Amino acid sequence: MSKPSLVRGTRDFGPDKMVKRNYIFDTIKSVFQRFGFQPLETPSMENLSVLMGKYGEEGDQLLFKILNSGNFSEKIGQADLEEGYKKLTTKISEKGLRYDLTVPFARYVVMNRNELPLPFKRYQIQPVWRADRPQKGRYREFYQCDADIVGTDSLICEAEIVQMVHEVMQALGIRFNLKINNRKILTGLSEAIGAAGQEATLAVAIDKLDKIGQAKVLEELAERGFSAEALQNLSPVFAITGSNAEKFAQLETLLAQSEIGQKGIAELRQMWAYFTAFGLTDEHIELDLTLARGLSYYTGAIFEVKALDVQIGSITGGGRYDNLTGTFGVPGLSGVGISFGVDRIFDVLEELNLFPENQSVTTKLLFCHFGQNELNYALPLLQKARAAGINAEVYPDVVKIKKQLDYADKKRIPFVCIIGSEEMETGNLTLKNMLSGEQQKCTMEQLLAHL
Repeated sequence: MSKPSLVRGTRDFGPDKMVKRNYIFDTIKSVFQRFGFQPLETPSMENLSVLMGKYGEEGDQLLFKILNSGNFSEKIGQADLEEGYKKLTTKISEKGLRYDLTVPFARYVVMNRNELPLPFKRYQIQPVWRADRPQKGRYREFYQCDADIVGTDSLICEAEIVQMVHEVMQALGIRFNLKINNRKILTGLSEAIGAAGQEATLAVAIDKLDKIGQAKVLEELAERGFSAEALQNLSPVFAITGSNAEKFAQLETLLAQSEIGQKGIAELRQMWAYFTAFGLTDEHIELDLTLARGLSYYTGAIFEVKALDVQIGSITGGGRYDNLTGTFGVPGLSGVGISFGVDRIFDVLEELNLFPENQSVTTKLLFCHFGQNELNYALPLLQKARAAGINAEVYPDVVKIKKQLDYADKKRIPFVCIIGSEEMETGNLTLKNMLSGEQQKCTMEQLLAHL
């Protein structure tokens, strides 16, 4: 007999954790729906032709491939084995588990573009799989919680995403800082310092400023071929400080000669104007020129959210991309999206004790009984409690009352209704508060009103 075990990099979520996770999902989902986003689900499996080549060579390595059904090796010969695993994979596997929600979303949009209302606003909350090396905080199966708007260039969409972040964080009680940058500004910076075309290298280095400091950033750039003059020209970037308005003013001067940089500034200024229209202030929003996530696909605004009061990485991120569907032969569909990191949000709420106290309670009322007749008597009462909207259950076996009360304790059920011969005769039920230990006699109608 084999000993049961979990696949490395996966987890079970027991009832206590699932109640808390569902609280996060439900909170985020309610905000998505309030902003007009529609739910979407795509299959766990996609054709490898859909997935391969979308995440770079490293991403392709991390795709979980699914062996073809039946005798997958019947057409494999020695020559196929000698060609190497990459070519062999395509002959024994046609499908794979999805790596993220973005590529399946793009595939869905292309396949249904004639029926979809554009702009199309969708949210998707599903697990994804990556054949990564498991370690603390990194799993092979985890949930993504995405919202995207595709089919419009309007910066109102960026502003709405920022507003959604505010509402989700406030609903969860998380103090946060939302950093914003624009890919065009990063390109403009590389032009302004005399390193045009090297914005990716520049951005990767300055993105580490908080972790390694200015000297190490400059050292890394020098090692990557940046001239002494370019590094000297970069110095004013590190000196940009103050309020968002003051940063904008300094940025205008720094990028005065960069057309694309000025366009990035104009886009951000327009976003800030929409923030004002939505009633948002700069309290949680920061213009951060060192923010450089997702350089391989973001083309406009970039977002990153960090929780205050805890030492943890970003809990939300996203940005604008100009060609979501281009890899499937339908170019020109611009979009903007955000992804909430549910696992990290869970850790933040747990560490700061922000989960509502009653989140562990799934059953509010348990009917306990002294025998079969009392159990039968409880069944119509159980139905009345459920009809009144109370989460209720009855202990299904005829056992000692202590065992039934222990069950209520283990399950953290706050109230039990105890039914014996006296309760059946008089109709006055015994209601016990499991937290305080207090008992009272009441009719079923009084019990329902009390709960």
